[in-house]
Amino acid sequence: MIIPEKLKIGDKIGIISTARKITMEELNPAIKTLESWGLKVVLGINLFQEDNQFSGTVEQRTADLQSMIDDNSIKAILCARGGYGTVQIIDAINFTNLKKNSKWIVGYSDVSVLHSHLNNLGIASLHATMPINFESNTKESLSSLKNSLFGNLNSIECKAHPLNKFGKIEGDIVGGNLSILYSLLGSQSDIDTTDKILFIEDLDEYLYHIDRMMMNLKRNGMLVNLKGLIVGGMSDMNDNSIAFGKTAEQIILEYTKDYDFPICFGFPAGHLADNRCLRLGIHSLLEISENGVNLSQE
Repeated sequence: MIIPEKLKIGDKIGIISTARKITMEELNPAIKTLESWGLKVVLGINLFQEDNQFSGTVEQRTADLQSMIDDNSIKAILCARGGYGTVQIIDAINFTNLKKNSKWIVGYSDVSVLHSHLNNLGIASLHATMPINFESNTKESLSSLKNSLFGNLNSIECKAHPLNKFGKIEGDIVGGNLSILYSLLGSQSDIDTTDKILFIEDLDEYLYHIDRMMMNLKRNGMLVNLKGLIVGGMSDMNDNSIAFGKTAEQIILEYTKDYDFPICFGFPAGHLADNRCLRLGIHSLLEISENGVNLSQE
């Protein structure tokens, strides 16, 4: 796995959007925070373009990401926000320079497309908050991103959950947004979960959709050889007038009951104010016990 170099004071960090449009006003809090960390912010040329809901056309969004990848003075790339659109550009991106001159690519939600694709290319990335959220994030969320960018120890603790399955495991973390992982099945961006710790989270989904997606992950063999499962925020779930009868967490537990790997629920990552940074593709130590959960990443 190619692990990007840690950032240092004075480094340039790029901001682009692979998906939904954004305004300068929405970006200002994040820019101030990044500059307070000693970083120089460089905005994508097409960042404020608009094409209906998107941050520019497919060609413009592709050009911005490609430009940031090919510019060796840019040491990390932050995706401004999620929404939808990353999958529209993924096959047009040339990652050759990223393999030679690696840099952190950062984001979550729709950016899970990039995370999965990069993992298949053997390049580590950061599942973390994005500039659109900086103003509402907890200080712990932002400090975990800063620690990961600057190469400090990333350690995350959270409370015990009644559905947790205990265990202590080591392995690389892969994954991201469950809906995105589901949508990538069978494509060249579909991840290999064998001997990995899988992380999933989601937002604003119907409970029967969660069931459908977990069923599909199981039928595609993505659960059978896991070392462990981390379940982040399952936020603002929806139900029909006739209740599905289970929570998202109970659905996930149902589809993993035949396996003996450890599972933690309620992990602070995903569509949450307290969205901690996960180094995807990085060796990690996960301990789940009756006292709580501890994740440590070098």
